[in-house]
Amino acid sequence: MAQLSGVPILILKEGTERKRGKDAQKNNIAAAKAVAEAVRTTLGPKGMDKMLVDSLGDVTITNDGATILDTIDVEHPAAKMIVEVAKTQDEKVGDGTTTSVIISGELLNLAEELMEQSVHPTIIFRGYRKALLKSKEILQDLAIKIDINDNNVLTKVAETSMNSKLITGVKSHFASIAVKAVSQIKEQRGDNVIIDLDQIQIIKKEGKSLLDTNIIDGIIVDKEIVHPMMPKSLKNAKIALINSSLEVEKTEFDAEIRVQTPDQINKFLEEEANMLKNRAAKLKEVGANVVFCQKGVDDKAQNFLAKENIITIRRVKRSDMEKLARATNARIINNIFEITPQDLGNSGKVEEKKIGDDNMIFVSECADPKAVSILIRAGIEHMVDEAERMLHDALSVVKAAIELPYILPGGGASEIELAKRLRAYARSIGGREQLAIEIYANALEIIPKTLVENAGHNPVDLIVELRSKHENDDGKANGVNIDTGKPDNMVQLGVLEPLSILTQAIQSATEVSSMILKIDDVIAASGLSKSSGE
Repeated sequence: MAQLSGVPILILKEGTERKRGKDAQKNNIAAAKAVAEAVRTTLGPKGMDKMLVDSLGDVTITNDGATILDTIDVEHPAAKMIVEVAKTQDEKVGDGTTTSVIISGELLNLAEELMEQSVHPTIIFRGYRKALLKSKEILQDLAIKIDINDNNVLTKVAETSMNSKLITGVKSHFASIAVKAVSQIKEQRGDNVIIDLDQIQIIKKEGKSLLDTNIIDGIIVDKEIVHPMMPKSLKNAKIALINSSLEVEKTEFDAEIRVQTPDQINKFLEEEANMLKNRAAKLKEVGANVVFCQKGVDDKAQNFLAKENIITIRRVKRSDMEKLARATNARIINNIFEITPQDLGNSGKVEEKKIGDDNMIFVSECADPKAVSILIRAGIEHMVDEAERMLHDALSVVKAAIELPYILPGGGASEIELAKRLRAYARSIGGREQLAIEIYANALEIIPKTLVENAGHNPVDLIVELRSKHENDDGKANGVNIDTGKPDNMVQLGVLEPLSILTQAIQSATEVSSMILKIDDVIAASGLSKSSGE
């Protein structure tokens, strides 16, 4: 609404709701804090779990921040921005989603207190930006260089990521699987190590226990052997990957064949059979004894292949074909008659196994596979799903630790040390921006404070003890020992996290909190007025 010579002029559509100034800021901050509080109790080894029920009644039980925020239906625009932080964190580094959201909420909470003391949001924003840049420098200084081939350290990193999960009792088993899988698929390109987690295939099947989860040096294909007379198991497999059908192909144009005698029909059928027989013979000639076909396989072709004892699997997914190629070092061939022995892949064993209610093809014992499979087993569906989430985090942190080979002490140790150094830095800045940097430092301490609260200990006493320990340089690795409720050396305890996880978490948290602080006007269309006002 605007005024012109005392006459009101309607600018916005009728029903549009508008909040300005402090009302808009408080409303947005409250929504963001609500999202942070929703996941805060899940942080750490003693964190609680959430039961999420979707519109169809499906139940998910987890304490994984990314899963929780992805599942809940958030309407408020500012709350959606916090959810985006979790998604970004998960996509970039795969872990630390809860940490980034909790820090976002605390940065906004303390900024609100500062704004009530008449500090302008722009000054807070500038202070936060300086604090972020300084934090990156400090974290790089705190970080410990690791050897990417040191499986012991990588296993500890993986175990730390799984400490807070529902099935922490089997973390050692899952950590060793994660380290082996990532180490197997990593590739050296120049000076960089590249890891594509899509090359790790994860198959979930109910039945047996979590300890029966294992890694396959090859690929699992969720298909069956096409013919009952074909072998069900074969050693020293020579694998052909065919991207064409083993069928009589139809012409691309309409054709009419005029048959005048029965002999001509027989010759026509014989020629069709010969075409298929020649393809089977070609595969036998080059030495293939296992065929994965992306398209269909004719019944007649199946018979010919069965006579040659060639295991055949049809209608294999494109993604599985690509993984098979990486695992067995085979080439995907479009024309069977162009195949050569050099195009075949190698595998120590190919066999059909019954897993649960399904038959699956295991291509295992590959010499140097660049794609591997992990078969997750657990007694019930909820446990299988949680195991997959736990494994995702473990794979992600191992990847992060290898691609950027620096680690930090976990358990809140890095946050406490970071807060201490930021306070010293703030004093060198002066002015009102100093206040913003100081509350930034205070906000980082929400992580150790939350870890202590979730474990049932007194946060005030422990934070004071931690600050005291960090006054000395030899105490900078001290974090929260959840079991004793006392400060302890996190490096000695093996509680370690990759540098990139915490760096990304504070960067995401700083950016979203700064963005929300700078909003002083919320204009909501009539259909959104309710959601943006709650």
